[in-house]
Amino acid sequence: MPTSPQHTQRPAPPDARLFNEDLAPAPERKWGTYSIFALWMSDTHAISNYAFAASLFVLGLPAWEVFLALLVGISIVYWLMNRMGHAGHRTGVPYPVLARASWGVYGANIPALLRAVMAVAWYGIQTWLASTAVVLLTLQLAPGLDAYHHNSVLGLSTLGWVAFMVMWGLQAALLTRGMEFIRKVQDFATGPVVWLVVLALAVYLVVRADGDISLTRSLTGLDGGAQVEQSLIAVSLTVATFLTLVLNYADFARFTPDHRSYRRGNLIGLPVNFTAFAVVAVLVTAGTVSVFGEAIYDPVKVIQKIDNPVVTVIGALAFVVATIGINVVANFVSPAYDFANLAPKYLNFRRGGMITAVLAVLVLPWKLYSSALVIQYFLGALGAFLGPLVAILLVDYFLIRRGRIDVDALFSADEQGAYFYRRGYNPKAVIAFLPAAAVSAALALIPLFGALAPFSWIFGMGVSGALYAAVSRRGRVGAGAGPIPQEIIASQVRAGAVEQPEASEGAGVVVAPLPAKGS
Repeated sequence: MPTSPQHTQRPAPPDARLFNEDLAPAPERKWGTYSIFALWMSDTHAISNYAFAASLFVLGLPAWEVFLALLVGISIVYWLMNRMGHAGHRTGVPYPVLARASWGVYGANIPALLRAVMAVAWYGIQTWLASTAVVLLTLQLAPGLDAYHHNSVLGLSTLGWVAFMVMWGLQAALLTRGMEFIRKVQDFATGPVVWLVVLALAVYLVVRADGDISLTRSLTGLDGGAQVEQSLIAVSLTVATFLTLVLNYADFARFTPDHRSYRRGNLIGLPVNFTAFAVVAVLVTAGTVSVFGEAIYDPVKVIQKIDNPVVTVIGALAFVVATIGINVVANFVSPAYDFANLAPKYLNFRRGGMITAVLAVLVLPWKLYSSALVIQYFLGALGAFLGPLVAILLVDYFLIRRGRIDVDALFSADEQGAYFYRRGYNPKAVIAFLPAAAVSAALALIPLFGALAPFSWIFGMGVSGALYAAVSRRGRVGAGAGPIPQEIIASQVRAGAVEQPEASEGAGVVVAPLPAKGS
């Protein structure tokens, strides 16, 4: 018999300091298998990934060993993505909200901001790298503009600034339209277009080389021991490269309708697509040895070598689109949510995204990228923190809580709430993170440990995961040892939100504040 209205209990409203419509559990779930596959096409079809696979071949690994090493590495990534996808799909919340379970409702801003800082830096760098392709394209079409390419304003020429701001504006127009618009663009543009160009390059070079391309010999004559060492490094660096997206994969998995969607999308997009893309990259590089007499592992330079204006224009446009794709996936979505999590009452996904875009200009990314010291010590140190952050989140969800998350409590600042801990911070997460981050950063940055640097994330994950499991063992006993649930976790947080009449359009739902003791 249906419950009569007078007996229906109204759900408690979420706290305004923790809630808006973008941070709430996903109201719609339209990211099917193809959308997740397209997500990985957008991310993996980057010049950096192409160059990484090609450089392994140039260093002396036979092509088959390159493929094997990358397949092993990306298979580890695939496993991690499925684990994080499980949590994101069931809770329906983005990464900074999911992190509240392990870090506390306010403490989650610590890992969120660490992720955001790295994303802002790389968002700017990738935008600038794409703008250099725009400069090449412009000079190809209008050589007379070369006069504006030799001055310097804050380290960038006038033409460089125009190209950079054009790329900045195009991305801002795309990215501030929201996640559903992003899904549609990546489904039909950013992922597939690069495949077409790279495949065309491979066919062109194979034909020009009359099929005389070896996939079994080493270009530099590396011996067996050195090949094994380089292969292990390749496996580790492949995983390290994707740890940023492992950390915030919940941002995307939250929109999937079932477990099969993200698992199949991950399978096709990671082990299958990533390895296939590496095969083509190595084929093209091997082809440059036969056709041009040198190994060229930068696809833009390969296009320049062909010396055809039409090829140059098409290639430059393709790699501009590719850079937009990776910026969307890896460097925009996460900080948009991370900044929104700082002040949900005032910042939503769009406003968090605009903060990301503005900061990406202010950091002068071309200066960051041109400084080996900055890349090594600033971005390298931040990267060393990712492993410990991933471990804490996964250990908390799978080992300590066994998948039992109270989603509504993630939006409550009541001091008696499940995730309030001590003034909104979980000291156990801090205890696990700090020593692990110190170990990982030391291995990554101190020259004495240079041989272990590519594997620093493993030590960071191991130390933080073990420490967090040890200090949180009481919570594990309380959660029980049963199987991890598979169903989507029910939430009434949206029903409990009270919309204010004066809320401005686009600012998300503003809720009536709920007093929080002790905060």
